[in-house]
Amino acid sequence: MSSHQLRIAVAGILHETNTFAPGFTDIGHFREQWTVGGEAFTARYAGTRTSMGGVIAAAEMQGIALVPGLYVAATPSGMVDASTGDALIEALVESLDSQTDGLVLIMHGAMVSEQYLDYEGECLRRLRARFGADFPIAMTLDLHGNISQEMVQQSDLIVGYDTYPHVDMYERAIEAFGLLIRTIRGEIRPVRALAHTGMLVVPQGMMTEEGSMKALMERAFSMELQPGVLNVTVAGGFPYSDVPDAGMSFVVTTNDNAELAERCAAELAQMATHDKAAFNVSYVTPREAVDEALAQPEGPVILSEGSDNVGGGAPADATHLLAELTTVPRKALIVIRDQQAVETAWRMGVGGAFAGEIGGKSDILHGKPVAVNGRIRLLFDGHYRHVGPYMTGQQAEMGKTAVLECGQLTIILTEKRVAPWDVGHVRSVGLWPGDYHIIVAKSALAWQTAFGSFAKHIINVDSPGCCNANLMHFPYNHVRRPVYPLDAEPQPRFGLYV
Repeated sequence: MSSHQLRIAVAGILHETNTFAPGFTDIGHFREQWTVGGEAFTARYAGTRTSMGGVIAAAEMQGIALVPGLYVAATPSGMVDASTGDALIEALVESLDSQTDGLVLIMHGAMVSEQYLDYEGECLRRLRARFGADFPIAMTLDLHGNISQEMVQQSDLIVGYDTYPHVDMYERAIEAFGLLIRTIRGEIRPVRALAHTGMLVVPQGMMTEEGSMKALMERAFSMELQPGVLNVTVAGGFPYSDVPDAGMSFVVTTNDNAELAERCAAELAQMATHDKAAFNVSYVTPREAVDEALAQPEGPVILSEGSDNVGGGAPADATHLLAELTTVPRKALIVIRDQQAVETAWRMGVGGAFAGEIGGKSDILHGKPVAVNGRIRLLFDGHYRHVGPYMTGQQAEMGKTAVLECGQLTIILTEKRVAPWDVGHVRSVGLWPGDYHIIVAKSALAWQTAFGSFAKHIINVDSPGCCNANLMHFPYNHVRRPVYPLDAEPQPRFGLYV
Protein backbone atom coordinates (compact mmCIF):
# COMPACT_ATOMS: atom_id res chain seq x y z
CA MET A 1 0.00 0.00 0.00
CA SER A 2 1.40 3.40 -1.01
CA SER A 3 1.76 6.29 1.43
CA HIS A 4 -0.98 8.42 -0.17
CA GLN A 5 -3.78 9.65 2.07
CA LEU A 6 -6.59 7.11 2.10
CA ARG A 7 -9.95 8.21 0.69
CA ILE A 8 -12.94 6.29 2.04
CA ALA A 9 -16.42 6.47 0.57
CA VAL A 10 -19.58 6.29 2.67
CA ALA A 11 -23.09 5.71 1.38
CA GLY A 12 -26.24 3.87 2.28
CA ILE A 13 -29.90 3.08 1.82
CA LEU A 14 -31.66 2.28 5.07
CA HIS A 15 -35.16 0.87 5.37
CA GLU A 16 -36.76 -1.85 7.47
CA THR A 17 -39.49 -3.32 5.26
CA ASN A 18 -42.60 -4.92 6.70
CA THR A 19 -43.98 -6.94 3.80
CA PHE A 20 -47.24 -7.45 5.70
CA ALA A 21 -47.84 -3.73 6.27
CA PRO A 22 -50.49 -1.93 4.21
CA GLY A 23 -49.41 0.15 1.22
CA PHE A 24 -46.12 0.63 -0.58
CA THR A 25 -43.03 2.69 0.17
CA ASP A 26 -42.10 5.02 -2.69
CA ILE A 27 -39.22 7.35 -3.34
CA GLY A 28 -41.03 10.23 -1.66
CA HIS A 29 -40.72 8.46 1.69
CA PHE A 30 -36.93 8.69 1.40
CA ARG A 31 -36.82 12.42 0.63
CA GLU A 32 -36.70 13.53 4.29
CA GLN A 33 -33.32 11.84 4.76
CA TRP A 34 -31.77 12.31 1.34
CA THR A 35 -28.21 13.61 1.39
CA VAL A 36 -25.64 13.59 -1.39
CA GLY A 37 -22.02 14.68 -1.13
CA GLY A 38 -19.67 15.69 1.63
CA GLU A 39 -21.08 19.09 2.53
CA ALA A 40 -24.67 17.90 2.98
CA PHE A 41 -23.60 14.70 4.74
CA THR A 42 -21.38 16.51 7.24
CA ALA A 43 -23.90 19.29 7.88
CA ARG A 44 -26.63 16.81 8.72
CA TYR A 45 -24.78 14.11 10.64
CA ALA A 46 -21.58 15.52 12.18
CA GLY A 47 -21.87 15.41 15.96
CA THR A 48 -24.83 13.00 15.97
CA ARG A 49 -24.64 9.60 17.62
CA THR A 50 -25.71 7.84 14.44
CA SER A 51 -23.92 5.46 12.11
CA MET A 52 -23.23 8.40 9.84
CA GLY A 53 -21.88 10.47 12.72
CA GLY A 54 -19.65 7.55 13.71
CA VAL A 55 -18.12 7.33 10.24
CA ILE A 56 -17.44 11.08 10.23
CA ALA A 57 -15.80 10.91 13.65
CA ALA A 58 -13.70 7.85 12.72
CA ALA A 59 -12.38 9.51 9.59
CA GLU A 60 -11.44 12.62 11.55
CA MET A 61 -9.73 10.60 14.28
CA GLN A 62 -7.62 8.69 11.76
CA GLY A 63 -6.88 11.61 9.46
CA ILE A 64 -8.58 9.94 6.51
CA ALA A 65 -10.42 11.77 3.75
CA LEU A 66 -14.13 10.94 3.76
CA VAL A 67 -15.91 10.97 0.40
CA PRO A 68 -19.68 10.72 0.96
CA GLY A 69 -21.97 9.60 -1.80
CA LEU A 70 -25.73 9.16 -1.40
CA TYR A 71 -27.30 8.36 1.94
CA VAL A 72 -31.08 7.94 2.19
CA ALA A 73 -33.39 6.50 4.81
CA ALA A 74 -37.10 6.15 5.45
CA THR A 75 -39.19 5.22 8.46
CA PRO A 76 -40.00 1.48 8.50
CA SER A 77 -43.04 0.79 6.34
CA GLY A 78 -44.46 -1.50 3.67
CA MET A 79 -42.92 -3.04 0.56
CA VAL A 80 -40.66 -0.74 -1.46
CA ASP A 81 -42.07 -0.40 -4.97
CA ALA A 82 -40.03 -1.66 -7.90
CA SER A 83 -39.20 1.68 -9.49
CA THR A 84 -37.99 3.08 -6.17
CA GLY A 85 -35.90 -0.01 -5.50
CA ASP A 86 -34.00 0.37 -8.76
CA ALA A 87 -33.80 4.16 -8.63
CA LEU A 88 -32.18 4.13 -5.19
CA ILE A 89 -29.52 1.56 -6.03
CA GLU A 90 -28.68 3.30 -9.30
CA ALA A 91 -28.43 6.68 -7.55
CA LEU A 92 -26.20 5.24 -4.82
CA VAL A 93 -23.80 3.52 -7.22
CA GLU A 94 -23.57 6.59 -9.45
CA SER A 95 -22.95 8.88 -6.48
CA LEU A 96 -19.71 7.16 -5.49
CA ASP A 97 -16.28 8.40 -6.48
CA SER A 98 -14.44 5.64 -8.32
CA GLN A 99 -11.09 6.90 -6.99
CA THR A 100 -11.57 5.79 -3.41
CA ASP A 101 -9.82 3.08 -1.44
CA GLY A 102 -12.86 1.50 0.20
CA LEU A 103 -16.48 1.94 1.20
CA VAL A 104 -18.51 1.97 4.40
CA LEU A 105 -22.03 0.94 3.39
CA ILE A 106 -24.74 1.84 5.91
CA MET A 107 -27.72 -0.49 5.48
CA HIS A 108 -30.46 -2.00 7.63
CA GLY A 109 -30.43 -5.62 6.57
CA ALA A 110 -34.19 -6.07 6.24
CA MET A 111 -35.02 -3.96 3.19
CA VAL A 112 -37.28 -5.55 0.58
CA SER A 113 -38.50 -4.26 -2.75
CA GLU A 114 -41.00 -5.83 -5.12
CA GLN A 115 -38.25 -7.30 -7.31
CA TYR A 116 -35.45 -7.77 -4.74
CA LEU A 117 -36.23 -9.91 -1.71
CA ASP A 118 -32.59 -9.47 -0.67
CA TYR A 119 -32.20 -5.75 -1.30
CA GLU A 120 -28.89 -5.37 0.52
CA GLY A 121 -27.49 -8.31 -1.40
CA GLU A 122 -28.57 -6.75 -4.70
CA CYS A 123 -27.01 -3.42 -3.73
CA LEU A 124 -23.72 -5.14 -2.99
CA ARG A 125 -23.89 -7.06 -6.26
CA ARG A 126 -24.28 -3.79 -8.20
CA LEU A 127 -21.39 -2.23 -6.29
CA ARG A 128 -19.18 -5.21 -7.11
CA ALA A 129 -20.14 -4.91 -10.77
CA ARG A 130 -18.83 -1.35 -10.79
CA PHE A 131 -15.87 -1.48 -8.41
CA GLY A 132 -14.73 -5.09 -8.74
CA ALA A 133 -14.24 -8.05 -6.43
CA ASP A 134 -11.16 -6.61 -4.71
CA PHE A 135 -12.70 -3.27 -3.67
CA PRO A 136 -12.92 -3.32 0.18
CA ILE A 137 -16.48 -2.91 1.52
CA ALA A 138 -17.53 -2.80 5.18
CA MET A 139 -21.26 -2.87 5.84
CA THR A 140 -23.03 -1.83 9.04
CA LEU A 141 -26.36 -3.48 9.83
CA ASP A 142 -29.22 -3.09 12.27
CA LEU A 143 -29.62 -5.85 14.87
CA HIS A 144 -32.89 -6.72 13.10
CA GLY A 145 -31.20 -7.51 9.79
CA ASN A 146 -32.08 -10.68 7.88
CA ILE A 147 -28.60 -11.63 6.76
CA SER A 148 -28.26 -13.56 3.51
CA GLN A 149 -25.35 -15.54 2.06
CA GLU A 150 -25.11 -12.92 -0.69
CA MET A 151 -24.64 -10.14 1.84
CA VAL A 152 -21.82 -11.96 3.60
CA GLN A 153 -20.17 -13.14 0.41
CA GLN A 154 -20.26 -9.77 -1.38
CA SER A 155 -18.96 -7.68 1.55
CA ASP A 156 -15.59 -7.89 3.25
CA LEU A 157 -16.88 -7.00 6.71
CA ILE A 158 -20.27 -6.94 8.39
CA VAL A 159 -20.65 -5.14 11.70
CA GLY A 160 -24.08 -5.20 13.31
CA TYR A 161 -25.50 -3.31 16.29
CA ASP A 162 -24.95 -4.95 19.68
CA THR A 163 -27.93 -3.36 21.43
CA TYR A 164 -31.72 -3.39 21.36
CA PRO A 165 -32.98 -0.79 21.95
CA HIS A 166 -30.30 0.45 19.56
CA VAL A 167 -27.92 2.85 21.29
CA ASP A 168 -24.56 1.79 19.83
CA MET A 169 -24.78 2.47 16.08
CA TYR A 170 -22.20 5.26 16.48
CA GLU A 171 -19.69 2.89 18.09
CA ARG A 172 -20.34 0.10 15.60
CA ALA A 173 -19.74 2.46 12.67
CA ILE A 174 -16.42 3.47 14.20
CA GLU A 175 -15.59 -0.22 14.61
CA ALA A 176 -16.49 -0.99 10.98
CA PHE A 177 -14.42 1.94 9.75
CA GLY A 178 -11.41 0.81 11.75
CA LEU A 179 -11.62 -2.77 10.46
CA LEU A 180 -11.95 -1.50 6.90
CA ILE A 181 -8.80 0.59 7.22
CA ARG A 182 -6.87 -2.33 8.68
CA THR A 183 -8.04 -4.47 5.76
CA ILE A 184 -6.96 -1.87 3.20
CA ARG A 185 -3.55 -1.59 4.84
CA GLY A 186 -3.07 -5.35 4.74
CA GLU A 187 -3.01 -5.73 8.52
CA ILE A 188 -5.89 -8.23 8.51
CA ARG A 189 -7.55 -10.60 6.05
CA PRO A 190 -11.23 -10.96 6.99
CA VAL A 191 -12.83 -14.39 6.75
CA ARG A 192 -16.56 -14.66 7.44
CA ALA A 193 -18.77 -17.50 8.65
CA LEU A 194 -22.57 -17.24 8.61
CA ALA A 195 -24.85 -19.39 10.75
CA HIS A 196 -28.62 -19.07 10.41
CA THR A 197 -30.74 -20.54 13.19
CA GLY A 198 -33.85 -21.27 11.18
CA MET A 199 -35.78 -19.31 13.84
CA LEU A 200 -38.12 -16.34 13.53
CA VAL A 201 -37.94 -14.25 16.71
CA VAL A 202 -40.29 -11.34 17.46
CA PRO A 203 -38.65 -8.04 18.50
CA GLN A 204 -40.02 -8.31 22.05
CA GLY A 205 -37.83 -11.38 22.54
CA MET A 206 -34.62 -9.60 21.53
CA MET A 207 -33.91 -7.19 24.37
CA THR A 208 -30.16 -7.39 24.76
CA GLU A 209 -30.14 -6.63 28.49
CA GLU A 210 -32.14 -9.64 29.60
CA GLY A 211 -32.81 -13.31 29.04
CA SER A 212 -31.52 -15.48 26.25
CA MET A 213 -30.61 -12.56 24.02
CA LYS A 214 -28.35 -11.17 26.73
CA ALA A 215 -26.69 -14.58 27.07
CA LEU A 216 -26.03 -14.69 23.32
CA MET A 217 -24.55 -11.19 23.34
CA GLU A 218 -22.31 -11.97 26.30
CA ARG A 219 -21.01 -15.09 24.60
CA ALA A 220 -20.41 -13.10 21.43
CA PHE A 221 -18.46 -10.48 23.38
CA SER A 222 -16.33 -13.18 24.98
CA MET A 223 -15.61 -14.65 21.54
CA GLU A 224 -14.43 -11.24 20.35
CA LEU A 225 -11.73 -11.37 23.03
CA GLN A 226 -10.23 -14.49 21.47
CA PRO A 227 -7.07 -13.95 19.38
CA GLY A 228 -7.97 -13.77 15.72
CA VAL A 229 -11.67 -12.90 16.16
CA LEU A 230 -12.35 -9.50 14.59
CA ASN A 231 -16.12 -9.19 15.06
CA VAL A 232 -19.13 -11.25 16.09
CA THR A 233 -22.48 -9.95 14.86
CA VAL A 234 -25.65 -11.24 16.48
CA ALA A 235 -28.64 -10.48 14.24
CA GLY A 236 -32.02 -11.11 15.79
CA GLY A 237 -33.65 -10.78 12.39
CA PHE A 238 -36.92 -9.17 11.32
CA PRO A 239 -39.81 -11.64 11.16
CA TYR A 240 -42.15 -9.22 9.37
CA SER A 241 -40.11 -9.37 6.16
CA ASP A 242 -41.28 -12.45 4.31
CA VAL A 243 -37.97 -13.33 2.64
CA PRO A 244 -35.99 -16.58 2.40
CA ASP A 245 -33.37 -15.53 4.97
CA ALA A 246 -35.69 -14.00 7.57
CA GLY A 247 -34.71 -14.88 11.12
CA MET A 248 -31.92 -14.93 13.66
CA SER A 249 -28.38 -15.39 12.40
CA PHE A 250 -24.74 -14.83 13.31
CA VAL A 251 -21.75 -13.57 11.33
CA VAL A 252 -18.32 -14.25 12.79
CA THR A 253 -15.36 -12.51 11.17
CA THR A 254 -11.82 -13.69 11.90
CA ASN A 255 -8.38 -12.78 10.70
CA ASP A 256 -7.71 -15.49 8.11
CA ASN A 257 -8.96 -18.31 10.35
CA ALA A 258 -11.82 -20.15 8.70
CA GLU A 259 -12.03 -22.93 11.27
CA LEU A 260 -12.34 -20.46 14.15
CA ALA A 261 -15.04 -18.47 12.36
CA GLU A 262 -17.07 -21.59 11.62
CA ARG A 263 -16.73 -22.95 15.14
CA CYS A 264 -17.86 -19.72 16.81
CA ALA A 265 -20.82 -19.23 14.47
CA ALA A 266 -22.00 -22.81 14.96
CA GLU A 267 -21.76 -22.51 18.74
CA LEU A 268 -23.96 -19.40 18.79
CA ALA A 269 -26.54 -21.05 16.53
CA GLN A 270 -26.62 -24.08 18.81
CA MET A 271 -27.11 -21.84 21.87
CA ALA A 272 -30.02 -20.05 20.25
CA THR A 273 -31.84 -23.12 18.98
CA HIS A 274 -31.41 -24.89 22.30
CA ASP A 275 -33.14 -21.95 24.05
CA LYS A 276 -35.71 -21.31 21.30
CA ALA A 277 -38.72 -21.31 23.65
CA ALA A 278 -37.10 -18.64 25.83
CA PHE A 279 -37.52 -16.06 23.04
CA ASN A 280 -41.31 -16.31 23.23
CA VAL A 281 -43.27 -13.53 24.96
CA SER A 282 -46.66 -13.29 26.71
CA TYR A 283 -49.45 -10.75 26.18
CA VAL A 284 -52.85 -9.61 27.39
CA THR A 285 -55.82 -8.13 25.52
CA PRO A 286 -56.31 -4.36 25.29
CA ARG A 287 -59.11 -4.45 27.87
CA GLU A 288 -57.06 -6.55 30.26
CA ALA A 289 -54.06 -4.28 29.74
CA VAL A 290 -55.99 -1.14 30.67
CA ASP A 291 -57.56 -2.82 33.71
CA GLU A 292 -54.16 -4.06 34.87
CA ALA A 293 -52.64 -0.63 34.35
CA LEU A 294 -55.36 1.09 36.37
CA ALA A 295 -54.81 -1.38 39.20
CA GLN A 296 -51.16 -0.36 39.51
CA PRO A 297 -50.61 2.02 42.44
CA GLU A 298 -47.96 4.02 40.62
CA GLY A 299 -47.30 5.07 37.04
CA PRO A 300 -46.35 5.59 34.35
CA VAL A 301 -47.48 2.16 33.19
CA ILE A 302 -46.30 1.52 29.64
CA LEU A 303 -48.74 -0.32 27.40
CA SER A 304 -46.47 -1.68 24.68
CA GLU A 305 -48.63 -1.97 21.57
CA GLY A 306 -46.14 -3.94 19.52
CA SER A 307 -48.71 -4.91 16.90
CA ASP A 308 -48.75 -1.26 15.74
CA ASN A 309 -44.97 -0.90 16.03
CA VAL A 310 -44.03 2.14 13.97
CA GLY A 311 -40.40 1.01 14.05
CA GLY A 312 -41.53 -2.24 12.44
CA GLY A 313 -43.46 -0.63 9.60
CA ALA A 314 -46.94 -0.44 11.16
CA PRO A 315 -49.32 2.42 10.22
CA ALA A 316 -49.42 4.09 13.68
CA ASP A 317 -53.17 4.51 13.60
CA ALA A 318 -54.36 1.33 15.33
CA THR A 319 -57.29 2.00 17.64
CA HIS A 320 -57.70 -1.20 19.66
CA LEU A 321 -56.17 0.44 22.75
CA LEU A 322 -57.52 3.90 22.01
CA ALA A 323 -61.06 2.52 22.17
CA GLU A 324 -60.42 1.35 25.74
CA LEU A 325 -58.99 4.69 26.89
CA THR A 326 -61.65 7.24 25.93
CA THR A 327 -63.28 7.17 29.38
CA VAL A 328 -60.24 6.18 31.43
CA PRO A 329 -60.36 7.61 35.01
CA ARG A 330 -56.60 8.33 35.25
CA LYS A 331 -54.30 10.40 33.06
CA ALA A 332 -53.31 8.59 29.88
CA LEU A 333 -51.28 9.47 26.78
CA ILE A 334 -51.38 8.07 23.26
CA VAL A 335 -49.94 9.10 19.88
CA ILE A 336 -52.08 8.49 16.79
CA ARG A 337 -51.24 9.26 13.17
CA ASP A 338 -54.27 10.77 11.43
CA GLN A 339 -53.67 13.38 8.76
CA GLN A 340 -57.35 14.21 8.33
CA ALA A 341 -57.91 14.78 12.04
CA VAL A 342 -54.78 16.94 12.25
CA GLU A 343 -55.98 19.12 9.40
CA THR A 344 -59.33 19.54 11.15
CA ALA A 345 -57.62 20.58 14.38
CA TRP A 346 -55.39 23.08 12.55
CA ARG A 347 -58.44 24.67 10.91
CA MET A 348 -60.17 25.03 14.28
CA GLY A 349 -57.15 26.44 16.13
CA VAL A 350 -55.87 26.26 19.69
CA GLY A 351 -58.68 26.26 22.24
CA GLY A 352 -61.24 24.93 19.82
CA ALA A 353 -63.57 22.05 20.62
CA PHE A 354 -62.70 18.88 18.71
CA ALA A 355 -65.35 16.25 18.02
CA GLY A 356 -64.71 13.53 15.51
CA GLU A 357 -63.41 10.08 14.71
CA ILE A 358 -59.67 9.46 14.76
CA GLY A 359 -57.38 6.60 13.78
CA GLY A 360 -58.31 3.38 12.01
CA LYS A 361 -57.85 4.88 8.54
CA SER A 362 -55.19 2.52 7.14
CA ASP A 363 -57.05 -0.81 7.06
CA ILE A 364 -59.54 -2.87 9.05
CA LEU A 365 -56.79 -4.97 10.67
CA HIS A 366 -55.67 -2.04 12.81
CA GLY A 367 -59.15 -1.15 14.03
CA LYS A 368 -61.98 1.22 13.22
CA PRO A 369 -61.99 4.99 13.77
CA VAL A 370 -62.85 5.96 17.35
CA ALA A 371 -65.03 8.94 18.28
CA VAL A 372 -63.44 11.43 20.69
CA ASN A 373 -64.44 14.78 22.14
CA GLY A 374 -61.99 17.26 23.57
CA ARG A 375 -60.18 20.58 23.43
CA ILE A 376 -57.28 21.48 21.16
CA ARG A 377 -54.46 22.29 23.56
CA LEU A 378 -51.59 22.94 21.14
CA LEU A 379 -50.60 22.97 17.48
CA PHE A 380 -47.01 22.28 16.44
CA ASP A 381 -45.05 21.97 13.17
CA GLY A 382 -43.58 18.64 14.31
CA HIS A 383 -39.85 19.37 14.01
CA TYR A 384 -37.62 18.27 16.89
CA ARG A 385 -34.23 16.73 17.64
CA HIS A 386 -33.46 13.54 19.53
CA VAL A 387 -32.32 14.35 23.06
CA GLY A 388 -32.10 10.80 24.46
CA PRO A 389 -29.62 7.96 23.91
CA TYR A 390 -31.03 6.81 20.55
CA MET A 391 -29.40 8.70 17.64
CA THR A 392 -28.75 11.71 19.85
CA GLY A 393 -28.94 14.93 17.86
CA GLN A 394 -30.79 13.37 14.92
CA GLN A 395 -33.43 15.55 13.30
CA ALA A 396 -36.97 14.17 13.43
CA GLU A 397 -40.31 15.24 12.07
CA MET A 398 -43.88 14.36 12.99
CA GLY A 399 -45.48 16.65 10.39
CA LYS A 400 -48.35 18.84 11.48
CA THR A 401 -49.20 17.92 15.06
CA ALA A 402 -52.12 18.63 17.38
CA VAL A 403 -52.50 17.87 21.08
CA LEU A 404 -56.04 17.05 22.19
CA GLU A 405 -57.22 16.95 25.81
CA CYS A 406 -60.16 14.52 26.01
CA GLY A 407 -60.96 14.28 29.71
CA GLN A 408 -58.16 12.29 31.32
CA LEU A 409 -56.88 11.17 27.93
CA THR A 410 -54.27 13.24 26.07
CA ILE A 411 -53.95 12.46 22.37
CA ILE A 412 -51.03 13.58 20.22
CA LEU A 413 -52.29 13.58 16.64
CA THR A 414 -49.55 13.53 14.01
CA GLU A 415 -49.56 13.96 10.26
CA LYS A 416 -46.70 11.48 9.85
CA ARG A 417 -45.87 8.23 11.56
CA VAL A 418 -43.56 8.78 14.51
CA ALA A 419 -41.83 5.96 16.39
CA PRO A 420 -41.39 6.50 20.15
CA TRP A 421 -37.60 6.26 19.88
CA ASP A 422 -36.97 9.53 21.70
CA VAL A 423 -38.71 11.46 24.46
CA GLY A 424 -38.42 14.54 22.25
CA HIS A 425 -41.62 13.60 20.45
CA VAL A 426 -43.49 14.23 23.72
CA ARG A 427 -41.31 16.97 25.21
CA SER A 428 -41.53 19.01 21.99
CA VAL A 429 -45.27 19.52 22.51
CA GLY A 430 -44.87 20.57 26.13
CA LEU A 431 -45.80 17.27 27.77
CA TRP A 432 -43.92 15.42 30.51
CA PRO A 433 -44.13 11.60 30.56
CA GLY A 434 -44.04 11.47 34.37
CA ASP A 435 -47.41 13.23 34.52
CA TYR A 436 -49.27 10.23 33.09
CA HIS A 437 -50.39 7.03 34.74
CA ILE A 438 -50.74 5.24 31.37
CA ILE A 439 -48.57 5.75 28.29
CA VAL A 440 -49.30 3.83 25.09
CA ALA A 441 -46.10 3.10 23.15
CA LYS A 442 -46.57 1.93 19.58
CA SER A 443 -43.37 -0.05 19.77
CA ALA A 444 -42.02 -3.45 20.77
CA LEU A 445 -38.96 -2.49 22.81
CA ALA A 446 -37.39 0.61 21.27
CA TRP A 447 -39.75 2.81 23.32
CA GLN A 448 -37.41 2.26 26.27
CA THR A 449 -35.02 4.89 24.92
CA ALA A 450 -37.88 7.38 25.29
CA PHE A 451 -39.81 6.17 28.35
CA GLY A 452 -37.61 3.57 30.01
CA SER A 453 -36.47 5.91 32.79
CA PHE A 454 -40.09 6.79 33.59
CA ALA A 455 -41.69 3.33 33.44
CA LYS A 456 -42.87 1.82 36.72
CA HIS A 457 -44.63 -1.13 35.08
CA ILE A 458 -44.74 -2.62 31.56
CA ILE A 459 -47.60 -4.51 29.93
CA ASN A 460 -47.34 -6.17 26.49
CA VAL A 461 -50.61 -5.83 24.60
CA ASP A 462 -51.94 -8.45 22.20
CA SER A 463 -54.00 -6.78 19.49
CA PRO A 464 -54.40 -7.23 15.72
CA GLY A 465 -51.76 -5.56 13.57
CA CYS A 466 -49.02 -6.11 11.02
CA CYS A 467 -46.40 -6.48 13.79
CA ASN A 468 -48.36 -8.95 15.91
CA ALA A 469 -46.18 -11.20 18.05
CA ASN A 470 -48.15 -14.30 17.09
CA LEU A 471 -46.41 -15.12 13.82
CA MET A 472 -48.93 -17.83 13.03
CA HIS A 473 -51.29 -15.04 11.89
CA PHE A 474 -49.11 -14.16 8.89
CA PRO A 475 -49.29 -15.71 5.39
CA TYR A 476 -45.60 -16.46 4.80
CA ASN A 477 -44.76 -17.39 1.21
CA HIS A 478 -41.01 -16.90 0.87
CA VAL A 479 -39.29 -17.71 4.17
CA ARG A 480 -37.18 -20.86 3.95
CA ARG A 481 -38.91 -23.79 5.68
CA PRO A 482 -38.78 -25.43 8.11
CA VAL A 483 -38.55 -22.44 10.40
CA TYR A 484 -39.50 -22.11 14.04
CA PRO A 485 -42.16 -21.31 15.31
CA LEU A 486 -44.08 -21.89 12.06
CA ASP A 487 -42.68 -25.41 12.18
CA ALA A 488 -41.93 -27.50 15.23
CA GLU A 489 -38.14 -27.47 14.98
CA PRO A 490 -35.63 -25.02 13.53
CA GLN A 491 -33.17 -26.15 10.89
CA PRO A 492 -29.87 -24.23 11.15
CA ARG A 493 -27.76 -23.64 8.03
CA PHE A 494 -24.16 -22.54 7.63
CA GLY A 495 -21.79 -20.90 5.16
CA LEU A 496 -18.12 -19.86 5.03
CA TYR A 497 -16.78 -16.94 2.99
CA VAL A 498 -13.06 -16.38 2.49
